Amino acid sequence: MSEPSPFLAAYQGGFINMLRWEDYDRLVEALRQHNDGNWYVYAVGEPPPQQPASASEVETFLTEVSRLIREDHGEDYCGIVYADQREQPSFVKFYDPNNLGASCGSSGRHVTPGWIMSRLAPEDLKQAFPLPGNRRRWWKRLFAS
Repeated sequence: MSEPSPFLAAYQGGFINMLRWEDYDRLVEALRQHNDGNWYVYAVGEPPPQQPASASEVETFLTEVSRLIREDHGEDYCGIVYADQREQPSFVKFYDPNNLGASCGSSGRHVTPGWIMSRLAPEDLKQAFPLPGNRRRWWKRLFAS
């Protein structure tokens, strides 16, 4: 059995849950402070990006994904965003509030994040279920030229 790629090893590594909205806000601020043109922004279910997003694209993504998860999650806690580190993150998983599965993984299926920000070039993460059409349209609208 071969070793996983650096991206898959990081994807399967340890993560910290941004349980409170204050935790999430601090994470977004750290991401903005480290917005240096070396982030890959990946919508799981779409083809992985071949190059890092521009600083402008990262800012657009952070603004829009923050708005989306706050509106669609509808809870007084976050709990659906995970980062490898709080202060200097290099890998962040944003779970889609409309595709969380059952609690405690009891649904029997692996729920992948809706979106990933990574310093590593992402690889295609095959999903058991296709990305919902509304999220696909949302993603395409963010980066329409």
